[in-house]
Amino acid sequence: MSNADLEAVRLLLIRMGITPEQLINTEHATEQRMPTFGEYIERVSDAVPIATRHVYATYWRRINDAWSGRRINEPTPLEIKQLCQSTKNDVVARKNSRDGRSATEHLIAALRCLYRHAADDGLISEADNPAIKVPKPRRLPSTRRAIPDARLAEIIQVAATTGNDPELV
Repeated sequence: MSNADLEAVRLLLIRMGITPEQLINTEHATEQRMPTFGEYIERVSDAVPIATRHVYATYWRRINDAWSGRRINEPTPLEIKQLCQSTKNDVVARKNSRDGRSATEHLIAALRCLYRHAADDGLISEADNPAIKVPKPRRLPSTRRAIPDARLAEIIQVAATTGNDPELV
């Protein structure tokens, strides 16, 4: 068997989520099968707090729509970046839009949550977590600003001199 053949077998095993130990020890081989995103999202969703489920549900649906039948160990960091770009492109543009940065950030966080549970369950190793290899977009500076002092003084003056609120007079 050539080195190229061995490398092909190694890549195939990695892609299938099979370790060499599983091939040698049949007890490990039957222990746990790699779930699909459709299966695993449902399990993780049932295990997280309601607030987490509420935040990530939209993004887990998007992941499920794209990769429902795929095994959780299959996507690469590049495929995650492509899903992020697709999510960013589908964002509804509003007046206060930040070009899909928040949607991308939440999608990556939702994937990291899934993969963190997969690592805790022994399905993947921490090093095999592709979502960790995809950086979250940097947050832009806030567009919120304090009311300038002169404007605040105007508001106070108007509130104090008009109306009939005894505490303002």
